[in-house]
Amino acid sequence: MSSAHGRVGVGTRFQYDGEVVEMTATSAGNEVILRNDRGQVRRLALKELSFSDRAQLIPEQTGPAATDVEQIASVVLSQLHPDERRGVLERAEHIREVLTGYRSGSPELPREGEPRTAYAPGASLEDRYAAKAVELGVAARSVRRWVAQFREHGEAGLAPKKKRSLSRGTSVDDRWVETALEVMVEHTGQSKPSRTLVIARTRARVIARFGEGVVAQPSRATAFRILADLERRHPLFRLSAKRNRDIAERPEGPYGKLRPTRPGEYLLMDTTRLDVFAFDPLTLRWVQAELTVAMDWYTRCITGLRLTPVSTKAVDVSAVLYQAFRPRPAGRDWPRHAVWPEHGIPRTVLLDVEAAEGPGLASPPLVPETLVVDHGKVYVSEHLTSVCQRMGISIQPARLRTGRDKGPVERYFRTLREGLLEALPGYKGPDIHARGQDPEGEAFFFLDELGVIVREWTAVVYHCRPHAGLVDPGVPGLRMSPAKMFEHGMARAGYIEVPRDRDLAFEFLATKWRTIQHYGVEIDRRRYNGPGLPAPGIRSPYAGPVKNGWPFQVDPDDVSRIYFRDPDSRAWRTLMWEHAPSADMPLSEDALFFARKLAAAKYCYPDDRLAVADLLERWNLGLGTTLAERRMALRVSREQAALDLPSSDTATLASVPVALGRDAAPAEQPRQPESEMGDDDAADLEDLADDDFYADALEDV
Repeated sequence: MSSAHGRVGVGTRFQYDGEVVEMTATSAGNEVILRNDRGQVRRLALKELSFSDRAQLIPEQTGPAATDVEQIASVVLSQLHPDERRGVLERAEHIREVLTGYRSGSPELPREGEPRTAYAPGASLEDRYAAKAVELGVAARSVRRWVAQFREHGEAGLAPKKKRSLSRGTSVDDRWVETALEVMVEHTGQSKPSRTLVIARTRARVIARFGEGVVAQPSRATAFRILADLERRHPLFRLSAKRNRDIAERPEGPYGKLRPTRPGEYLLMDTTRLDVFAFDPLTLRWVQAELTVAMDWYTRCITGLRLTPVSTKAVDVSAVLYQAFRPRPAGRDWPRHAVWPEHGIPRTVLLDVEAAEGPGLASPPLVPETLVVDHGKVYVSEHLTSVCQRMGISIQPARLRTGRDKGPVERYFRTLREGLLEALPGYKGPDIHARGQDPEGEAFFFLDELGVIVREWTAVVYHCRPHAGLVDPGVPGLRMSPAKMFEHGMARAGYIEVPRDRDLAFEFLATKWRTIQHYGVEIDRRRYNGPGLPAPGIRSPYAGPVKNGWPFQVDPDDVSRIYFRDPDSRAWRTLMWEHAPSADMPLSEDALFFARKLAAAKYCYPDDRLAVADLLERWNLGLGTTLAERRMALRVSREQAALDLPSSDTATLASVPVALGRDAAPAEQPRQPESEMGDDDAADLEDLADDDFYADALEDV
């Protein structure tokens, strides 16, 4: 039997740092003296020699080693079928009886009738071999082989030997197999080929590379079996072409991921095309809508979002990041649990909540340390990168075509689709196979209305619902919502990164160059004025694109005010729009352009005050006058009082009935406990209302 031990003493040889040394005599206690072939001597601690990776013992006798080709016992035995394992155990008992006379291997545990006469202690080993061979019906040579394997490897040595081959027992030249794999890899970025095409190209390449008749060509059936085996190494035929490309682009090394430890450490930003059509307030036609969001990775809180028609621009991304510094105000009809206090700190952190309570915010203010974005031009614009560099915000681009690098925000898009969008009119489905017959004709909401609905759903439902992905490793059974995770992050980190100066957020806004007139500043036919604005006769110190022009920061989501920085005091001034008192809510540029178009068709001499007042009245009533405005949907909603949304989270949003022409809930309902349907769960929503919902929508056209 081989032994795993080796003696260490005077004369024992070691390999230390690649050099063979020999232990010599010493009187030191726990130290040894080593001498190499050149006579050099060094002193080492015995612990260093025994356990360091730099030293390796060179034994005098052979024995087991970690570099042996044999598999370890656990691997060999775990591959056995239960019937094979029982056969190995039974054969081991026979071997122990041959060697000791007892099937248990010990005289202290004899079975009935043991030891038998043929295996008594006085019988020779050859006689025992012959008796066991007769008993089992095998040759004595087989019994000797079993005994040798048992003595060397134990029960694992008696296991049947298993071999696997790529071609399942067929003899195929390895050059043909490698060429077939090469052809399959070349088709990764192309449309999915058939197996017949891959086999034909492999045969042609083998002949061109090695010559005619040099490499044996397998039969068609054998070639199909080889491709089935190669499919495990490089998927090409079974899955979709997109999925095959994703698998081929997996990293070869071990997987890694960023692990946020506190709120504000990583901010994920991404843009997606929504699966619902909306109306463009400028053209009164249905358009594709794109949603850009910013998500705090640790808490999954949405710190900013913006809905844009057709495509997203760099100014839209900057506006979303602006909302992280200066969150939008919460809606007047939002429930209390969905509104963040004016200071952005959870209510449970403060003792006197009422003393610090303000109008409320839609999301908490955060200053991100790192932005995780993709490689789109809108995310790496000169303006955005320059502002981030000034504020110490690093930009971490995700890998190309690797959506899992921004997994949480991608999951938010899916949750938004399953929890809200599929319950709205104009829903078109996630792909062409799920699209309805005419989703464009069902487009119902304007872009700004759809943005208000998405923002409210995020605050009321998404932020307050437990997510299966938000857990504390110390309490694995606890599921938290993004709002609770924000409190958890504050308690864990002990602090939160907030803007040191809220006015820094103005640097993210778009700059408009205008001259100062006696009436103030005019931007897109809107006039602004306010304290701190320089007099018209003062010469501008800026060399901008407009002669004697001054820079003004404009928020496209709220044109009721613009911002101007005094060149002398460097303090920011707020200039109000002259018609801002007509609107009691933020008004976007698109909404104002639409209001002007409606007013021009209604009044002979319209102005912005009449346009805004008329627009607000139309929104409150939900009343349309033409097919292009609402496809008669608003008119139908007024005539058909039985119009109801499906029973889901969408029906509880205050912005939805307002957009549909119905009165919102007058009072806040008591908060019900949320069921756990979080970010990582597939929400099973009920179907939309009756199938004939739109059947008679256009009968009176």
